[in-house]
Amino acid sequence: MKTFRILVLATLVALMGVSAFAQALPAASPPAAGSNLTIGLVMVGPYNDHGWSQANYDGMQYALAKVPGTKLVYIDKANSADRPGTTVSQLAESLVAQSAKLICFSSDDMMDEANKFASAHPDIFVIMASGDQQWKEGKAYKPMANMVSIMGKMEYMKMVAGVAAAMTTKTGQIGFLGPLINDETRRLAASAYLGARYAWVNYLKKDPAQLKFRVTWIGFWFNIPGVTSDPTQVADEFFNSGCDVVISGIDTTEAVAEAAKFTAQGKQVWAIPYDYSKAMDEGKGVSLGVPYFNWGPAYAKNVKDAMAGTWKGHHEWNAPDWKNINNPDTGAVGFIKGSLTKTASEGVDKFVGELSNGLNLWKGPLNLQDGTVYLKSGQAATDQQIWYLSQLLQGMTGQSVSK
Repeated sequence: MKTFRILVLATLVALMGVSAFAQALPAASPPAAGSNLTIGLVMVGPYNDHGWSQANYDGMQYALAKVPGTKLVYIDKANSADRPGTTVSQLAESLVAQSAKLICFSSDDMMDEANKFASAHPDIFVIMASGDQQWKEGKAYKPMANMVSIMGKMEYMKMVAGVAAAMTTKTGQIGFLGPLINDETRRLAASAYLGARYAWVNYLKKDPAQLKFRVTWIGFWFNIPGVTSDPTQVADEFFNSGCDVVISGIDTTEAVAEAAKFTAQGKQVWAIPYDYSKAMDEGKGVSLGVPYFNWGPAYAKNVKDAMAGTWKGHHEWNAPDWKNINNPDTGAVGFIKGSLTKTASEGVDKFVGELSNGLNLWKGPLNLQDGTVYLKSGQAATDQQIWYLSQLLQGMTGQSVSK
């Protein structure tokens, strides 16, 4: 009898262990969508903002063109100012009501809402653009079989933007028009600085101490009157205080619009917009180039997986296509050159060539803004050290954290 009790107890313990283990594992992926799939896209700004949201919208248009049987429904301006009292997960629910079986959340400030939605809808495919929830080595790792997190390695193209700025500036003063402050925006601003400093020292043979790189944040991805700083005024302040090149990190095109205005008034300045391949159109003649996202190939691949039943929850941090950084079918990020001098254009080409051959600017010695050692001499940063950059780098001025 005692032996029987022991066996029963052991069996119960084993079953409890299996149950706990099963609960720890993510649920199975949603069933294959089949030959037809309605995709829902949630965008933080207007779908035609000539910036981040339009890049995502166009990326989905690419997926529709490449994958037969697909249809898109979308909601833009999904932010608290434009849609007060409505959560992003509620907006996603409205797309599901329109038969969407795949929802793409296209801004990293939607991460919590995306997690909430994905957990509540294990039968719906979820793409989190710019998130890191499915990165096993990431701080925000939350394994969900129905979610894929995607980001492009924009760090490279921001470095290229920095090179274009350094090769152009006549004052040695570069401004960086930043959105809100977080890991992503810090590492991208720092990437632009690293590129600028590299060109300043290695191509122009100038003293790095003479390069001024100033960051000013507006408080969100784009202007919200009464909530953020006005990016037009911030750009004007840069141009009026000695900066003759402004690199934009916000979703919209105020930097190039102001550069065009100042140049028309007789003060030659330049700007570099962001996110969208055609963002230079609003500042022709003053735009040095544009680093942009090409979401289409990654979106199309994951849409195909959802339809074919080959979907698996995972994280992507996608690189440029170094054979051709502007190939629309292969690269995740690119850089289109604008109004560059011959010397600056050659500098950009040389730098892209060096990057393609393994040049790594995330290598020590590098200090953080407060003087703390970030990377020792010869030490290369890990992906985690880059992604989760906690401060701006030494040599940059501006806030590193929100007050």
